[in-house]
Amino acid sequence: MRASVRADAYAAAVRRLRPLSEAECYARCYGGWDPTVTIVKLEPRRPRFPTTVSGEDLRRHFEARIDARTSEELEAERDAVEAA
Repeated sequence: MRASVRADAYAAAVRRLRPLSEAECYARCYGGWDPTVTIVKLEPRRPRFPTTVSGEDLRRHFEARIDARTSEELEAERDAVEAA
């Protein structure tokens, strides 16, 4: 059994006075600032539109289309791949 290095829980003893900025976190983690590193603000993601079909429905329909192919289509596809 491994013994813990700390006697008490670390998170309970740490009290943040304020949130750190990304620049402060970078400086803390990497010990300084490199002029080639820049912090950019990303635009918030656009909301996704609700879909009427699920991924499972798509998979089932795709499998049905694959199974419905005729042997002629398969041979034509094989010939096209071999010619490329």
